[in-house]
Amino acid sequence: MAMEGQSTENTQLPANRLRVQRQRPRLSELRELLQFRRPTLDPVARRLESALSIADLRSIAERRTPRAVFDYVDGASDAEITAERNRRAFESAVFIPEVLNSVAHPDLTTQVLGSTISFPLVFAPTGYTRMMHHEGEAAVARVAARNGIPYTLSTVGTSTVEEVCEVSPHGDKWFQLYLTNNEAINEDLVDRALRSGFSTIMLTVDTAVAGHHLKDIRNGLTIPPALTARTFLDMSRHPYWWVNKLTTPQIGFASLRDAPGMVDAVDVAGAVFEPRLNYSHLEWLRKRWPHRLLVKGILDGRDAERVISIGADGVVVSNHGGRQLDRTPATLDVLPAVRNAVGPDATVLIDSGITHGQDIIAALALGADAVMVGRAYLYGLMSGGERGVERAVEILRNDYQKSLQLLGLDSTAKIGRQHVRLSGEDLGRDREVIGALEGA
Repeated sequence: MAMEGQSTENTQLPANRLRVQRQRPRLSELRELLQFRRPTLDPVARRLESALSIADLRSIAERRTPRAVFDYVDGASDAEITAERNRRAFESAVFIPEVLNSVAHPDLTTQVLGSTISFPLVFAPTGYTRMMHHEGEAAVARVAARNGIPYTLSTVGTSTVEEVCEVSPHGDKWFQLYLTNNEAINEDLVDRALRSGFSTIMLTVDTAVAGHHLKDIRNGLTIPPALTARTFLDMSRHPYWWVNKLTTPQIGFASLRDAPGMVDAVDVAGAVFEPRLNYSHLEWLRKRWPHRLLVKGILDGRDAERVISIGADGVVVSNHGGRQLDRTPATLDVLPAVRNAVGPDATVLIDSGITHGQDIIAALALGADAVMVGRAYLYGLMSGGERGVERAVEILRNDYQKSLQLLGLDSTAKIGRQHVRLSGEDLGRDREVIGALEGA
């Protein structure tokens, strides 16, 4: 019996089968399908060719470096809730594409602090960089210069401002500054950055005390180091890393090694984590530094407003990648409020949790001028030194360009708030409002 609404027509297949015309196999077609690639003999190139995403580079880095070193890069503070929130926020972004737009020749460039960069990416500052790979900051700075993006050297980097200037004389170099409890050291750091041609200083303000990194404590990667037997045994499984560490200059906080009173890493840690840091320090820095000034570690619009009023050129919306205070909000979630607070003219950057070109699009749609990445390029560095960093940039740029085109846009400048929604927003209601406005 036919159900209500069901067609009663005969749906049986005809008795005679469809005849398929066949012919002798054509070996020429088989040869076209079996175009085997010539094997890559260079092991570094072979590893990097297999990496199609930042997640792939992360997996390679995990295999290639000692556990303690990888955990230092990959881990976060306490229960790592903030680090997880950062990724979830970007993953929750919903893209609303346009159609029937020509996207044949997309323009990826954008303006940051008055300068044109090749696409909306800035290399963030990282500490202990030569611990991850012996080529360290020099490799990262060279890649940034070749690709037309800024590189930020950390106060606790393992290369000096002078050394970075030597390997990247024409790149756009920024200096991340920890204001220490020693005024002479602060003046020296700022003046050396100025003499070395750095265009921007980025003051970090979310490190009054050190974050609580449980993985580092368990691995013994502390200041001073207290390596456990398990950590040392794991490191012994990576002879390539050991050989490079022992045959290259000693790893240390290079920009501070000649500073007065900085005898060892314990002294440095005591200086750079300054619980008395306040707005008067920012006022001093604004008077001392004649060029572009950013403040990194902003999560609240009121703080953003105040630092801009003091004279900062912009802010970096950052929770330190989840490495300082745990349980803070994801940077993407607070980005719109920060942009609204500072207005359209101030520079707003964002970091923490960015691993894909689509994350860049989401950030720009919600108010950022560009994004900063640290872990993403460090995974590349650990996977293959300078070539690995180059591969990380290539992956992010390709992700970004393809996603921009699929979004129906032919330039970075055309990314708007209408192209991205967060998962909690009502897409249907927005469409109704837009439709009503168009019909009015």
